[in-house]
Amino acid sequence: MTQEAVSSRWRFILKQFSRRLWVRASAIGAVGVLAAVLATVAERFVPFDIPGSINADSVDTILNIIASSMLAVTTFSVSAMTSAYASATSNVTPRATTLLVEDRMTQNVLSTFVGSFLYGIVGIVVLQTGAYGEKGRVILFVVTIGVIALIVFQLLRWIDHLTKLGRVGDATDRIEDAAARAIDARRHNPYLGGKPLPTGVRKRFDSMIPVEADAIGYVQHIDMQALSRLAERMDGEIHLLLNPGAFVYRDTVIAYLDAGKSEPHEDEDEDDELNDSLRYAVTIGNVRSFDQDPRFGLVVLSETAQRALSPAVNDPGTAIDVIGRATRLLSKWSEPVEDQELQFSRVSVPPLTADDLFEDAFMTIARDGAAQVEVQLRLQKCLAALSRLGNGDFRAAARRQAILALSRAEKALPIEADLQRLRGDLGE
Repeated sequence: MTQEAVSSRWRFILKQFSRRLWVRASAIGAVGVLAAVLATVAERFVPFDIPGSINADSVDTILNIIASSMLAVTTFSVSAMTSAYASATSNVTPRATTLLVEDRMTQNVLSTFVGSFLYGIVGIVVLQTGAYGEKGRVILFVVTIGVIALIVFQLLRWIDHLTKLGRVGDATDRIEDAAARAIDARRHNPYLGGKPLPTGVRKRFDSMIPVEADAIGYVQHIDMQALSRLAERMDGEIHLLLNPGAFVYRDTVIAYLDAGKSEPHEDEDEDDELNDSLRYAVTIGNVRSFDQDPRFGLVVLSETAQRALSPAVNDPGTAIDVIGRATRLLSKWSEPVEDQELQFSRVSVPPLTADDLFEDAFMTIARDGAAQVEVQLRLQKCLAALSRLGNGDFRAAARRQAILALSRAEKALPIEADLQRLRGDLGE
C-alpha cells in the first residue's frame, strides 16, 4: 500500500495518539533504559583500549544524584503543569487546556526528566550486578555526562517556559495559532478536497440512500479518501450534509449515497455494508477538534472573551485583544487563493459560510460586552475593516454583525454620550 493510499482516518488517529504525554514519555524513557543496558555490551565492540579508568563508586554516585534529583524535578514539573492547566481552565476556557496538554515543549521536557530518571535507576541496578567492565564503565560515564548536559539544557528551557505556561496571553496565542492552521488548511481545500454540495441536489434526496450517524457527539474528522473509494466502488457520488464540528444525533443524516446510473442494490446486507463504511469514514467524538474545524478555534477565542467580560473577571482588555485576534483570523479567510485541483470528484461537501464564521467570532462578545463602550468601539472598528475585505458574502456578513452589535449596545449602554460616540465612529 502506498503512502497516498493510507487512510487519512488512520493518520488522524495516529496524530491524536502521538500528542499524548505518556506516549512521548514512554518512548524517551525506553531510550534511557536502552542507553544504560547497551553500555554493558558496547565494550565488546570497542577494538581499542580506552585511556583511563572509572571507579564503579564514582559512576554510582553520579547515577544516584541523577535518579534522585530527576524524581523530585519530575514531581515538581507535573505539579506546575497541572497548576497551569487549572489556571487556563479558570482564566481562559476549559477548551484551551487541550492545546496546553499537547504542548510539545512540555512533553519533551517531562519526557527527558522521566527518561533520565529511568536511565539512572537502570544504570545503578546494572552497575551493582557487576555487568560493566572497565571499558563499559568509561562508556557509561561518557553517556552520563551527555545525559547531564541534556538535563541542564532542558531544565533551563523549562524554567523559561514555566513563566508563560497557562497565562492568558500564552493560551490565546495557542488558540490563534491552532485556528490559523485550520483556516489556512480549509482555505486551500475549501471542500476538504471534494467539490461543493450542488444547490439543486437536495431536491433529489428522496431517490438517494440516507446514512444516519451511529453515535451522539461532534464530527471530529472526515476521511475524504475513504469516501472517494466508497463512491468509486458503488459507481456513484456521496453528498455530505455537514462539516467537522457539527453535533450529530443517532438519527442525524450525515450523508446521502447517490448510486447515479447504477441500479439500486437489492441486497440489504450490501446496503448496510455501504452505510457502515461511510460511518467509519466520519469520526465522531465527545469533543470538537481543532484540526479540520476552523470554527472551533473562533469559538474558543470567543469563549475567552466571554470569561474576561464576566463580572467575576471584569477584564475588557482581554476581550479587546481577542477581537483583534479574531479579526486577523477572518482576514486570512477573506484572502483569495488559487484554484486547487479537485482531489475527490465523487464527494461533495457543504461550504463554510462567512455568516457562521462571523457569528462564532463576534456574536457572544457583542452580547456580553454590550454595556462596555470600549469593547463596542473596538468591535465596530474591526467589523468595519473586515467589511472592506473579501467577496460580497464576506462583506455582507461583517455588516450584519456590526448592525447586530450596535442594536445590542443601544439596549445596554446607559449613557447617551457613549451611544453618540459609537454612532459617530460608525459614520451615522
